[in-house]
Amino acid sequence: MEISVNKEAFKIVQEVMDKKNFFQVEVKKLNNGATVLDFSKAGYPGGAKLGEICMGGYGTVTLGTFTFDNITVPEVTVTAEYPHVSCLGSQYAGWRCNVKDEGYFAMVSGPARALKGGEKGLFEELGYRDTADVAVAVLEANVLPNEKVMEFIAGKCNVPIANTYTCVAPTKCVAGSVQIAARVVETGLHKLHEVGFDPKKVLYGIGTVPIAPLAKNDTRAMGVTNDAIIAAGQVFYNVDSNDEEMAEKIKLVPSSTSRDYGKPFFQIFKDAGKDFFKIDAHLFAPALITMNNVNTGTTLHAGKVDLDLLKKSFGVE
Repeated sequence: MEISVNKEAFKIVQEVMDKKNFFQVEVKKLNNGATVLDFSKAGYPGGAKLGEICMGGYGTVTLGTFTFDNITVPEVTVTAEYPHVSCLGSQYAGWRCNVKDEGYFAMVSGPARALKGGEKGLFEELGYRDTADVAVAVLEANVLPNEKVMEFIAGKCNVPIANTYTCVAPTKCVAGSVQIAARVVETGLHKLHEVGFDPKKVLYGIGTVPIAPLAKNDTRAMGVTNDAIIAAGQVFYNVDSNDEEMAEKIKLVPSSTSRDYGKPFFQIFKDAGKDFFKIDAHLFAPALITMNNVNTGTTLHAGKVDLDLLKKSFGVE
């Protein structure tokens, strides 16, 4: 496949750097030549660009509003081209970056993952690897990476340190909330993959989800941002499949199929002893999924939008 998620994402990085005052992004050139983009003070437009960077430039993130029960909150609509690459091969947070000597840990998403590879054979399954000479990583973190961390990332990606760029946003900020909402299509595709549907069969994806309001700390923010997708995320996929397979798999995807569904995510997290890995992985999915078979024209849907759960999580009356 002759596409490069790093080269396309770097075009957006360059746009953000050129308009850093507009996007309210601080650009830091480190002593070793690496570049860190701090999105912690960025607003909604900056968060949308961060979401598009995460998708390797092969997706769009547009802003709007979502109104329910006389309550209006911001919203994103996300489209994905080559969804198996832009979502699972780029946007998915599949790289555990652990630089022990620096005491630094963060989950890495974004196109740099397609240079590093690995992740239990995921990229072999996707049939995709990038070969760009520039690496663009995205970190959901409240501490910026230093020179040693950037050298670690560059080494894993096998690119020069001067060609290594990392975009950073904490969960508890506007840009962080936007870029997590922008994962709605990826979340549904990941769940399809988990239940045994080949992600390469998904030709196009589009989704919409409310953007969570800011929470008082990163842990609370993790709760409301997850709940936005779990309670109100909606996705539509055009797939190259057969009706029997589509009917079998679609019913397994919605978040409501999880044994943990029904309470705000922060409460589920507390009930699990604040151990993320004790939470049922099937919970991480959109509320509502629709699939259209391009071979037969059959269109099926599964799941439900749960506005009561959304209001409870967001703390709105």
